[in-house]
Amino acid sequence: MNVVNLLERSAQAHPHKVAFADSAQSLTYTEVWQTAQHIASALLELSRTPNQPVAVLIDRNVQSICAFMGIALSRNFYVPIDQTQPPERIASILGQIRPQALVAMGELPQGLEVPEWLPILQYAELAEAPIDDEAIARVRTGCLDIDPCYAICTSGSTGVPKAVLVSHRSVLDFIPVFVDTFGFAQDEVFGNQAPFDFDVSVKDIYSTLYCGATMYIIPRKCFSMPKLLVRTLDEQRITTLVWAVSAVCIVATVNGFKHGAPKSIRNVLFSGEVMPIKLLNVWRAALPNATFVNLYGPTEITCNCMYYVLDREFELTERLPLGTTFANEEVLVLDEHDRPIEPGQTGEICVTGTCLALGYYRNPQRTAEVFVQNPLNDAYPQLMYRTGDLAELSEDGNYYFAARKDFQIKHMGHRIELEEIEAHMGAVEGVARACCLFDEQRNKIVGCYVGEANKVQIINELKRVVPKYMIPNIFVQLDQMPLTKNGKIDRKQLRATYEQGRR
Repeated sequence: MNVVNLLERSAQAHPHKVAFADSAQSLTYTEVWQTAQHIASALLELSRTPNQPVAVLIDRNVQSICAFMGIALSRNFYVPIDQTQPPERIASILGQIRPQALVAMGELPQGLEVPEWLPILQYAELAEAPIDDEAIARVRTGCLDIDPCYAICTSGSTGVPKAVLVSHRSVLDFIPVFVDTFGFAQDEVFGNQAPFDFDVSVKDIYSTLYCGATMYIIPRKCFSMPKLLVRTLDEQRITTLVWAVSAVCIVATVNGFKHGAPKSIRNVLFSGEVMPIKLLNVWRAALPNATFVNLYGPTEITCNCMYYVLDREFELTERLPLGTTFANEEVLVLDEHDRPIEPGQTGEICVTGTCLALGYYRNPQRTAEVFVQNPLNDAYPQLMYRTGDLAELSEDGNYYFAARKDFQIKHMGHRIELEEIEAHMGAVEGVARACCLFDEQRNKIVGCYVGEANKVQIINELKRVVPKYMIPNIFVQLDQMPLTKNGKIDRKQLRATYEQGRR
């Protein structure tokens, strides 16, 4: 009924085995389970109202995961927020979700102004709170698998992040299928790369709990020091990597295997963007005996809905197929008239099944726009999620990712609404109007604007309100924006102007 059941089961089966570890400490299954009970007891003392958001200022440490487990055990849902984000963005998220409490790992980020109504709970105190067995038992009897488990905040077109709310049922349905599909076992050691506010990490955390395996949280600095990364993977005996494409690419780009490849890795799974074949081949050459898997799926369908196990070599000009649908999920690729596409056509990827998120927290309008009735079924209610991703059906019967339907992009493994960047650019003094493009070929965000502001001014302002991966890589200053006859920015003309300038 609740993801904490996975932790409890593994704590009973493997009480002294290391469950989660980082560069500073490691915790056994028993220690994680006990800490979760301390935290849950403290939260239940604060409030007995279930299914409330509890925000966690996360870091790359085992304490963050313990906080998640304690929140879930109290029958509330956790909202991970990277504490290195700009204070204004953190405040925006808090204002939108209005959490029951904010869990901090120590001092708050400099410049963060927390609303007076929001209780701030220190992790160290929560982890030492008296355990209330009766309160925990009482709340667990009421748990439903449709209770929300977590909310992950993604970029929003209005400048306010959207909180994707996922239920326990969706996690408990997907993880066993994910584990069984790739044959993960108790001896697995997952090398966690993805931040905990990125849904790639959901697969690491809950696959570990389901298998009774171990997860090691790789320090950030390793990804800028290839020799240290390889040594860390070897020392921790990492067997499985479930990484964002951007992280895989970084290692290949900086010649990370120059001093040798890690010896224990047997699985490399990647997702988030289209994987460049040239960089993928670097990994395949370094790890010839490993299994490589291309994963596809947005946060709104609980991680992934399709996978492709690489079974051959690919030419540099080829694309990786999206592959097979995971069990208990259905993928529909529909044209503009909501009809299944034929070979040679392109359509929107839509998904149905238990995997679907509950929707966007406190955002019914946006939820209703993309979580809709399956147009192919008029006999009974059946929810379908429109991903906004376009896929092409090839003559060989495979689907291939084509593009985004709207202005949302995938950049450095993150889903970004270009309109959010535009909203913040437009707020910069000296910027009259802004419009962003994505240069797929160069994998760069292009910020076009009208006004007297310079590049440095805009970057400095954006640093305060958006993560680094959302700051444009290229800036284009214009005398005026090209407009359509309706007075809207003519994005096609703007792109043509930009591409002409590149030549």
